[in-house]
Amino acid sequence: MTATQPKPTTNPKPYSREDWCSGYRSQPNEYSYWISDIEGAIPTELEGTLFRNGPGLLDVAGYPVKHPFDGDGMISSIAIKDGRAYFRNRFVRTAGYLAEQQAKKPLYRGVFGTQKPGGPLANAFDLKLKNIANTNIIYWADRLLALWEAAPPHRLDPVTLDTFGLDTFNGLIAPEGAFTAHPRVDPGHHGQPRLVGFAAKAGLSSTITLYELDTAGNALAQHSHVVPGFAFLHDFALTPNYAIFFQNPVSFGPLPFLLGFKGAAECIRFDPKQPTKILVIPRNGTDPVQVIDADPCFVFHHANAFEREGKLVIDSVCYDGFPSLEDSADYKTVDFDKVPAGQLWRFTVDLATKSAQAETLISRCVEFPTLHPDRMGLDYRYLFIGTTEADQGNAPLQALLKWDAQTGKTEVWSAAPRGFAGEPLFVPRPGATAEDEGWVLMLMYDAERGCSDLVILDAQAISAGPIARLKLSNHVPYGLHGSFVPQYFGPED
Repeated sequence: MTATQPKPTTNPKPYSREDWCSGYRSQPNEYSYWISDIEGAIPTELEGTLFRNGPGLLDVAGYPVKHPFDGDGMISSIAIKDGRAYFRNRFVRTAGYLAEQQAKKPLYRGVFGTQKPGGPLANAFDLKLKNIANTNIIYWADRLLALWEAAPPHRLDPVTLDTFGLDTFNGLIAPEGAFTAHPRVDPGHHGQPRLVGFAAKAGLSSTITLYELDTAGNALAQHSHVVPGFAFLHDFALTPNYAIFFQNPVSFGPLPFLLGFKGAAECIRFDPKQPTKILVIPRNGTDPVQVIDADPCFVFHHANAFEREGKLVIDSVCYDGFPSLEDSADYKTVDFDKVPAGQLWRFTVDLATKSAQAETLISRCVEFPTLHPDRMGLDYRYLFIGTTEADQGNAPLQALLKWDAQTGKTEVWSAAPRGFAGEPLFVPRPGATAEDEGWVLMLMYDAERGCSDLVILDAQAISAGPIARLKLSNHVPYGLHGSFVPQYFGPED
């Protein structure tokens, strides 16, 4: 493999654990206000709404979650227009959230290790899952949808963020079915844009169902495929003709989960002696699925994929093991030095020979890639991705990295030592002609203030720092995924 070589660092730990942990405080309050504390100026051309999702509660009535991925989903929106911005946050009123708030104690086990009070006897053989709606938020077909990959979406009001209830896309998803938390938007490879998503049912063999929806939310395609073995799938990559999944080399031993000792995700084991299997599913639903072995790695997120001269090129954030908490008492005690660091790898898949080659594009620890939405599924030049302040090892994300695929050049802006970064989102400038002409929006946590900021950076000058910093009067616990839509969903006064 080849790798871009980062500059040496002089400070291997440019953050304090106390600062980092302070961003994981629960946020039980719900706010609505104009953001009045702004450094710099919001570009007047920037108009629309940023939606973010993530665990807003890190405890249930004082009972802490073991892993933040088990926390109830809280949606934050920042509506931007005419150089002004309006913040709002609301919890997704899932059935589980309402029941636990009324009971004032946990009623459900968490996938990532959170248990109900009472020890193993209280948790054994309880397989009910709470739809926590905490992973992503998208706006499609005039629906604002809070996503969690083990259940159907919840539909919300895009202005008030009030919860309407479950949404099954006109019955496409069964009430007990699931829809990915990581859909992809086909920008128009087959005419009009499409939302492409999937559901995965894992077991001794696993079933992947692919869905394609038009702009009205109607199904254009739906087909299912059975693949051998246990498939732990969070994301996938999309090209004009293929949906591409990475079947991580993991096994699932359910006994500790069934007996009430561990969460389901704690029972996953990574096997570095087994290959990662690249599942190439034709979007036409008729051609056979191809399964191609690749170097062993664990993948949560893919940056992009494209087709080139009969080959597939997939850029993915890869770990050399499953990034679990191991035996930590909870996430706040995790030893970053013992957790694998994500790197950007490129896989070149030859469909004719059913072979795959991998190379390292960015060796520095990275996560949460984003790019110009019109380049989804196509060859691209610029990628924006969260990264660490130190250029080696694992640590909290504190910086933004821009990577030029043509030259290999990287550019970094850092919020260290007291700033902690979330997922970046690239927003094209209206009427732009260059691929990187626009802004990068990132909701981050400022440990000095104990509150969160929305930073807006000129995507063509990342290292210059934010052109605007919108200082919230509250903190938003570290989130997962979100989206930006050009519609303004804020007050008009």
